[in-house]
Amino acid sequence: MKLNRRTFVGAGVAAAATLNAPMVQAGSHGKPKVVVVGGGVGGATVARYIAKDSDGAIDVTLVEPTRTYYTCFFSNLYIGGFRSLESIAHSYGALASDYGVNVVHDWAIGIDRDARTVSLAGGSTLSYDRLVLSPGIDFIDGAVPGWDVTSQNAMPHAYKAGSQTELLKAQIEAMPEGGTFAMIAPPNPYRCPPGPYERVSMVAHKLKAENPTAKILIVDPKPKFSKEGLFRDGWERHYAGMIDWIGPDFGGDKVSVDAGAMTIDIDGTVENVDVCNVIPAMKAGRICEIAGVTEGNWAPVTGHTMQSRIDPNVYVLGDSTSQGDMPKSGFSANSQAKVAAMAIRGELTGSKVFPAKFSNTCWSLIDTDDGIKVGASYEATDEKIAKVDGFISQVGEDDELRRATYEESVGWYAGITADMFG
Repeated sequence: MKLNRRTFVGAGVAAAATLNAPMVQAGSHGKPKVVVVGGGVGGATVARYIAKDSDGAIDVTLVEPTRTYYTCFFSNLYIGGFRSLESIAHSYGALASDYGVNVVHDWAIGIDRDARTVSLAGGSTLSYDRLVLSPGIDFIDGAVPGWDVTSQNAMPHAYKAGSQTELLKAQIEAMPEGGTFAMIAPPNPYRCPPGPYERVSMVAHKLKAENPTAKILIVDPKPKFSKEGLFRDGWERHYAGMIDWIGPDFGGDKVSVDAGAMTIDIDGTVENVDVCNVIPAMKAGRICEIAGVTEGNWAPVTGHTMQSRIDPNVYVLGDSTSQGDMPKSGFSANSQAKVAAMAIRGELTGSKVFPAKFSNTCWSLIDTDDGIKVGASYEATDEKIAKVDGFISQVGEDDELRRATYEESVGWYAGITADMFG
């Protein structure tokens, strides 16, 4: 592709252009137009904030194929029996009725960055002045030999919440007495670093109550994992003898699966399993590749604004980004969406733009009222989103603190989903 001003911009140029942006004139089509692709945490939040804070001055369209959004965060608690599926399901009705967002339930299948248009599977074409991509993750083909998306009914990933989460829970409930649940954990970087290990905790909680002689096997390509000390301590306290973890020193990075035979091969040793949760290596959602804003597996952005480093008219949020120190989490996507919304309003209406600041917290539940957390605050530099300070739960905390941590997470869930959907 030939590079020109519209298809390439450096971090410093992008930051300066946005922080001092004059109002953009919308040409012949009236109000400036923002199209948001992806209705998850980042997409729903940025659409709502642009619409509500611009007071109708910007035309906002949200493109999302599903009519009901199931949060990945707290989906593990559904598997463990702490939440209903309905409690993690959300609609887009209030975004349309209360905030004036034009919600289009369709697939975005093409992006012309020169013409500034988005093509939809249904045949429509949307024009934009600014485009926001927040498509979450897709999986890298061949990441786990023997597994691809055609195997996901036999060996579900359940890393996109909804029907996959229901399927995995049903498979766990159907396990024979004393059976084996296996997880193929993903390599870094991936969505929600503590997520696989919270899932193991929730599966163990369920099996302890319903199938107490069952075993859990984690096959992990990583030598260490998020909140490892906290999870290992919790597993020993609540689920002693149930969970085995195999890291790369013992073949965790040399694994293949056979979905038909329900076996996993760990460096030449074949194990028969009853349920296999395969969580493959991840990459930016496909629409980022189609748009041409990825380098390698992820989409590089400047932390000052969340603008693409390849095209200043495109913003990328959440799990799809390569942005620096922030983990790929729902909290991160929500925080990034507010920075992007402020920057886009500044560009399109001339409103004031403040320096970008970010925060994140990831809560995990190990067992009933045994909650743990990790988090940090961040600021934008010209190179990346940089961590400023952080915190993490400690081994040995008393029961009341762990209960309060879990209750804090429940309050956060109510708050962030209201912040996303109104």
